Amino acid sequence: MTLSSDGLATLEWIEQYLERVRELPVLAQVEPGEVRASLPSLPPEQGEPFASVLRDVDDVLLPGVTHWQSPRFFAYFATCASEPAILAQLLVAGLNNVGILWRTSPALQELEEVTLAWLAELIGLPPGWHGQLEDGASFSTLQALAAARQARPDDSVVVCSEHAHSSVEKACRLLGLEVRKTPADEAFRLRPDALDLSGACAVVATVGTTSSTSVDPLPPIADACERQGAWLHVDAAYAGAAMVCPEHRWAFEGIERADSLVVNPHKWLLTAQGCSAFWTRRPDELREAFSAVPEYLRTPDDVVSFSEYGPALGRGFRALQLWAVLRCFGREGLQAAIRNAVALAETFEGWVRDETGWELCAPRPFSVVCFRRDGSDEDNAALLERVNASGEVFLSHTKLDGRYVLRLAVGNLRTTEDDVRHAWDVLREEAVHDAGGDAVRANA
Repeated sequence: MTLSSDGLATLEWIEQYLERVRELPVLAQVEPGEVRASLPSLPPEQGEPFASVLRDVDDVLLPGVTHWQSPRFFAYFATCASEPAILAQLLVAGLNNVGILWRTSPALQELEEVTLAWLAELIGLPPGWHGQLEDGASFSTLQALAAARQARPDDSVVVCSEHAHSSVEKACRLLGLEVRKTPADEAFRLRPDALDLSGACAVVATVGTTSSTSVDPLPPIADACERQGAWLHVDAAYAGAAMVCPEHRWAFEGIERADSLVVNPHKWLLTAQGCSAFWTRRPDELREAFSAVPEYLRTPDDVVSFSEYGPALGRGFRALQLWAVLRCFGREGLQAAIRNAVALAETFEGWVRDETGWELCAPRPFSVVCFRRDGSDEDNAALLERVNASGEVFLSHTKLDGRYVLRLAVGNLRTTEDDVRHAWDVLREEAVHDAGGDAVRANA
């Protein structure tokens, strides 16, 4: 194989894929085990041309792909790997740098330092915080809570909202910590008056919860943390990206008092999966929790490597793609993408509000709309299953106040009002079909 011919063919495949992805079924239309059954059970004895790989991507894998790049993907938190991110990932693979130490790739570490400082300025963080890139917010939360445990070894409780991400519970299991959940108010925000920080080493506040994108009030939570001496970690994995727009900075009021913060550029800042930004204003505690330098990694370089601030030794050149995205879009381009997604969600919210037989189920601070059809939880679950099975769009659900709620999340750079309108049309059509079925069953 040659990089020139096969590389061009691969780039052409990606370009054509992005052009046609809107027409593909958003949710994979296969049964469990179907893709596996289509693949050989034994590895090949002899090498094959890369063209064969591309052919099988089309014929075997693509039917089993749920298209997160589709403009009609509205589930969970919609994402979008932009063209600069895709091309930069090709450079990352070509360079194949491993950042074990600063000297194993000075450019990797120093570009990461600069890029995280850029991003911090773009979203309104105080200057001087230590920042680094990790695979995901779950990993960053684990790092923060490990540092909190190290700082307060006699306290073993982590306090969070009842709507906090499941990664908090997972991290606590790994670290031998106890989770204490705090009730939320009518807008699904953590209630500061209900905080119990006895024995707490950390509090996790969320700016943009997974279920409803609610925003926990940071100033009173920070007050409580300071009284207790507890570490305040802020999970802004989704909504942190919106802080590039000044009109959304209200959600970061008090962020300068946080001890650590995570924001996922791979959720809403146009980068590919595996790019999560983690900052702390207490890097010494993080280093105390994780630094372990064996003799074979000791060097005379007067610099601290990223490997001393987290569990992983090696790290990829993640900053290269984020750097490319920030350069190619700039502040204005990122703001335009965020504002477009919020505007489309607001439009969809208005359609739901104005339609008889539908209701909104939570405030919409950003680009996720929580709603449901009049009827039982079972009716709404069945409606969602039919909508997703159609392959036309893909939505997800949650539970709020004990009720089954549908979620439409906008975040893809290529999503238009026509795509959002299509989702609304599919929802209403499937709801009408179900109502017709109910009438037939009732008459029978």
